[in-house]
Amino acid sequence: MGVRFQLNVALPRYLALVGPTASGKTAAALAIAQHWPVEIISVDSALVYRGMDIGTAKPTAAELAWVPHHLINIRDPLQAYSAAEFVTDAKQLMADITARGKLPLLVGGTMLYFKALRDGLDDMPRADPAIREAIALEAAHKGWPALHAELAQVDQVTAARLAPADSQRISRALEVFRSSGRPLSSFQTRNSDAQEAPLDDPNSLLMSLEPLDRAWLHQRIAQRFDAMLANGFLDEVRALRARGDLHPDLPSMRCVGYRQAWEALDGQWPMSELRDKGMAATRQLAKRQITWLRSMPQRQVVACDAPDALAQVLARVIDFCQQASG
Repeated sequence: MGVRFQLNVALPRYLALVGPTASGKTAAALAIAQHWPVEIISVDSALVYRGMDIGTAKPTAAELAWVPHHLINIRDPLQAYSAAEFVTDAKQLMADITARGKLPLLVGGTMLYFKALRDGLDDMPRADPAIREAIALEAAHKGWPALHAELAQVDQVTAARLAPADSQRISRALEVFRSSGRPLSSFQTRNSDAQEAPLDDPNSLLMSLEPLDRAWLHQRIAQRFDAMLANGFLDEVRALRARGDLHPDLPSMRCVGYRQAWEALDGQWPMSELRDKGMAATRQLAKRQITWLRSMPQRQVVACDAPDALAQVLARVIDFCQQASG
């Protein structure tokens, strides 16, 4: 069984900046770092991997050197990195950063990590190869959209966050339900009325960059994917494939963009379709991230497509710091 994390009630004071992919989190984080003594803790399940720089929009070497960053380039793509490991690492880093007289700034879009840190995780059932194989056989016969519909009948919360073709996550959610009789969503700790964390937590500021106009975000996603392709993304994936020890079922290679590039290089569909498939997958990721965000009522929303978005972020940090010091 996995490790159980109780409700976190004693985290040190911290800032958190969340939002869907391409919403401008890195730029906002660096703007904050220009004004306050912060160290950045990455909350991104893709940035942990070494050698995956272009397709993850990893901060540049100059950005990484300018302000301390943590939990970036800490795993080989052959290795997994779990939410439980993130909680352990992040809590230790937050304590260390606070002891250095600086403010932890958590930045990223892996919402499960944020939720695990703030609310905790229950024990998760171990993987069951027999159940997983049975699900794969059903998918080969019925198709993943049909299994997604089945998931919606037993775990509507999880199904709402997943695309109908998200085979890996649909499979895991069904596996958990069939092995435990409980929906995957029930393994996220729910606070009792007596324990419920206050929406206005004086010890933290959770800012969420969210677009008023979804088309704005889609345009940013398109621009980013085009830039990735122009900057050698396919060569990056070719180099990963050439290692010989990686395969498309690894968590690292299931990252958005990498999975589509791997499939194209495998000849599963024409390379000319990579751009459209990659952008569609990224838009689906952004949609899931926004669904997660809407389940976090304590967040303070900043319209990332507003002309003064950065100014709004900085103003909220000023208010937070003044209240903490006053």
